[in-house]
Amino acid sequence: MRPPPGWYGDPTAPHQERWWDGTTWTDHRRTPQSPAARVAPVVPEQGFGPPVPAVTPVSGGFGPPAGPGRSSSGGGGGGGGGRRSRPVALTVVAAVLVAAVVTAAVVLRGNDGAGTEPDAAPPAATHSAPATNPDASPSAPSTDPSASPSTDPSVVVDELNGITLPLPEGWVLPEHVAEPDVVMTTDGTYDCPGGGICRHGRVISRTVTDTSETSPRALAEADIADAADDAYDRDLVGRSHFGGIESHQVVAAGPVAVAGRAGYYVRWRVTTAEGPGGYVQSLVFPSTVGTEAPVLVRYVFDAGQDGPPLADMDRITKGIRPVGDADTGGGVGSGLGPTP
Repeated sequence: MRPPPGWYGDPTAPHQERWWDGTTWTDHRRTPQSPAARVAPVVPEQGFGPPVPAVTPVSGGFGPPAGPGRSSSGGGGGGGGGRRSRPVALTVVAAVLVAAVVTAAVVLRGNDGAGTEPDAAPPAATHSAPATNPDASPSAPSTDPSASPSTDPSVVVDELNGITLPLPEGWVLPEHVAEPDVVMTTDGTYDCPGGGICRHGRVISRTVTDTSETSPRALAEADIADAADDAYDRDLVGRSHFGGIESHQVVAAGPVAVAGRAGYYVRWRVTTAEGPGGYVQSLVFPSTVGTEAPVLVRYVFDAGQDGPPLADMDRITKGIRPVGDADTGGGVGSGLGPTP
């Protein structure tokens, strides 16, 4: 079984981490966040075996720590236990050093061909799923790299999809949001009409991976109903915060340039049984990195005076940039359509 998506040691650069998307390595790399979080790189010839563990030296020499009846100096009631354990410890250290030399040699041999990409997947990691309490407030966000902090407080970096998104006034980075892949929300929360905690606006960014379809128009038109249901019909645990969707209306749709790529968007006005309803938009465009897999950006805006201005949908779309390219924007030669 292949390991889940995540940051793992880079097989071609052991001092870095690299993003594994669940199927193959991507071009995203980063400096490990901390030594404790580092996952050992995988060398193709080694397979999926775990890395060789480091040896932690024991205070007072290589022998075991002194205890009742045992002397750390090798004498006393232990009958020279420290001296007997020293050859064993030295043997373990020697074995670790030999393994390290062999690993380095294999890495160097695997990198003889310039520009070659590793075939092996990273080692599978075991993740324990958090318990779900339907009555509890939304849980803290996961460590998915979709939304990463930026040195510019007005920009959100989506490293996985290779884009940055502008953070309009009144919007913040997500906190305590259960829905995956949320990159920004409106500031503050409110009590949903049907119970629970809601936010007036959310923007979600994710990679389209569950279909072979690549047409931005086809993907946007297929996603918009799911976007509406996820936002205003039922949440992740089946609760209906707004009493369900009663009707919808297409208010805008068309081609749009996003980060220099030709994309497509569809926008619905959704009427709910309780509350003012809202607007949802599905935007799809090719990624500017890696395999250029389609990127889906969903917008969820509450209607009414408390919802964010619809113009923010257009502002965010036009402000999407490839990572590291502040000049390539969106909206050029496109029709975002009039704001209803």
